[in-house]
Amino acid sequence: FNDGELVTPEILRKAGLVRRKGKIKILGKGNLARSLRVRAHFFSKEAQDKIKEARGVVEVI
Repeated sequence: FNDGELVTPEILRKAGLVRRKGKIKILGKGNLARSLRVRAHFFSKEAQDKIKEARGVVEVI
């Protein structure tokens, strides 16, 4: 993903990063080097912190 890009559950499914249909929870494993707009149903506290630290945006749907 590129800086500023919108990441949604549909985009994650098309990219093969999520297999199931239904609600998505973003977890805080790994590092985030880009500023992304992330839309998901749920976020772990660690994921929220990492996204915001990278100057990204957390959007709960």
